[in-house]
Amino acid sequence: MKLKPLSNNVIVKPLAAEEITKSGIVLPETGEKERPEKGEIIACGPGKMTEQGTLLKMSVKVGDKVIFKKYSPDEIKIDDEDYLVLSESDIVAILE
Repeated sequence: MKLKPLSNNVIVKPLAAEEITKSGIVLPETGEKERPEKGEIIACGPGKMTEQGTLLKMSVKVGDKVIFKKYSPDEIKIDDEDYLVLSESDIVAILE
């Protein structure tokens, strides 16, 4: 199934946040942790339409790894995969 967001929305695949102890042991993510704040964009809408009819293009693109506001995304599940839908304005930064 292919997702195509509308307007200035993006579909994000959450990045699993692994914790590494001081001794180098990797602790996997558990269901008890809070929502992720990082993810990779897998689909972008065309942008936001102004009242004058001008299209404001997106400042992010597919493949960008982003940091976003913790409680802003809507969670969806498709084919046993978790995705997040959020507005471009909820994205705080692009990870480089």
